[in-house]
Amino acid sequence: MMMRINFKTIVLLLLVGVLSSIFTSWNNCSNSFFLKNSDWKSHFQHKDRPTNELGYQEIDCLINGRKTLSCRKEGDEVYIPFSFIHKYFEIYGKIVNNDGLERFDWYHSYSKIIDRKVKYDSRGVFMTFENYNVEVRDRVKCISGIEGVPISTQWESQGYYYPTQIAQFGLSHYSKNLTEPESVKKVIEDADKVKQEWVVPQGSVMSRIYDKRVNSYVMKYATPATSTSGISIKLDHILKLMLKLDLCIRDNGSITVELQMREKKDTYYLHYETNNRVLHTYNNHVYYGIGQVYNHWRRLTRDLMIDLQKGLTLIDKTKKKLSRSKLKVVRIILNGSGMIDNVTLSTSEHMEQFYDAARWFVANQNITSGGWPNPVKRKVANGMAILEPGWYSSMGQGHAISVLSRAYYHSGDEKYLQAAVRGLRPFRLLSSKGGVAAYFLDKYVWYEEYPTTPSSFILNGFIYSLIGLYDLKSIASGSDAEEAQKLFDQGMNSLKNMLTLFDTGSGTTYDLRHFTLKTAPNIARWDYHSTHVNQLLLLITIDNDPIFVTTSERWIDYMSVSQNKFSDAKSLECTEIAFN
Repeated sequence: MMMRINFKTIVLLLLVGVLSSIFTSWNNCSNSFFLKNSDWKSHFQHKDRPTNELGYQEIDCLINGRKTLSCRKEGDEVYIPFSFIHKYFEIYGKIVNNDGLERFDWYHSYSKIIDRKVKYDSRGVFMTFENYNVEVRDRVKCISGIEGVPISTQWESQGYYYPTQIAQFGLSHYSKNLTEPESVKKVIEDADKVKQEWVVPQGSVMSRIYDKRVNSYVMKYATPATSTSGISIKLDHILKLMLKLDLCIRDNGSITVELQMREKKDTYYLHYETNNRVLHTYNNHVYYGIGQVYNHWRRLTRDLMIDLQKGLTLIDKTKKKLSRSKLKVVRIILNGSGMIDNVTLSTSEHMEQFYDAARWFVANQNITSGGWPNPVKRKVANGMAILEPGWYSSMGQGHAISVLSRAYYHSGDEKYLQAAVRGLRPFRLLSSKGGVAAYFLDKYVWYEEYPTTPSSFILNGFIYSLIGLYDLKSIASGSDAEEAQKLFDQGMNSLKNMLTLFDTGSGTTYDLRHFTLKTAPNIARWDYHSTHVNQLLLLITIDNDPIFVTTSERWIDYMSVSQNKFSDAKSLECTEIAFN
């Protein structure tokens, strides 16, 4: 009996000791993580700085003895810059204004979960792309002056045309056109109706003539090669920073837009020149080549703020982002000789930018293979063969088909439908033979975002390709629709049978390299995970198979705060957060 009491006592004491240790560790962890520990010197280095009139004190945060940040101390709380938290923990946030009240919205992902109430419409908004701003991405060098589409630097610093990114650019502007308020436009020059008083210096000429090619009056102009001022018009427009005009250049020349910061009065010049240089800068002058096509009418659509921002970033990558409300157009200057018409400034030109992307896909498709090649090398993972320039992507093909299907629906122009149908060809060809199709366990067909050897089976790119196939089968007719339907059905069957292979029990994997390479799972970031969820929610409106319904519900639960442990994403130990 005595031995039994001692044994219970020992067990009880051990249990109390363990619980006490756990509580102490958790308390220290919580204090360390949320920066409430009273022993500030173990976390921070700071001088004796006084508390200012706003009630906070400037303080240096020393992170793990390695990195020092400028923080603020208010009482026993310390506030760390969100820009630092955002980069390390992959947490996103922004200040929003609702009914005049500001608040900070915090997300685990850029991508919000959208619970769709209506069936996905292939003629309507694409996914949540109305929230995309492709052109502002750091991996976009600029919007080409020749093509009007993004030039990517994602895998090659000098820049190249990346079909997936170009399609996202087009789809975002198509979607914005359907969701944003109508554009506010100001006609600057319309030789038929609106005629402005241009400043024509001595030696330059300007007149309005009738051009049979466009069945309209246009403004014809010429300046001498020695001119330093050009033909100009003074303006004073804010917010309307989308320039659109029709032009026909006779010889070398340029169109210059003078911009001014409203507060600082800093002046900048955007030059659109008849050459093939992509982008270069000199001081406060930014130059874009618009090609060397002469005596041919073309439309030029430019986002002046984006063009200026990309130029300034080329000079200084730390340059602060510009604000549309602080920038105004003060002058347009013409040099050389040619004709212009329909000059407007507006708040947006979404459909013009959408068609720039659609035309690019028509003009740059490999007619034989039906694909849009990626012109750069790509290494996906160790153990997988490098993709050499010219590879096709199921995601790029699917996105392109989604663009072209909408362009055909909106315009009725057969060239867009024909290009979309040709875009199906790589889906019928194995990735080992230059297509995008692969098989899992020799049974389930999979459309590869990156046609690697061995296959990678990337989830989000595969589903995007399915949406492209669905868009075409919904908008086409006859045998074209039947072919898209067959490819779509085969892919959906694979997805239903393979979907749970991407489930980790606390999140999702980006691909299936843990099967093909027998390596550790490639855990999807939360923004990719939420993309997976949104894609399933879209597919449910097309096919409400229980596998999609139950899986999406489970994956949404993974993102809840109670289950979202930082250790899932970063393998963090709460006692030492390794800020690198």
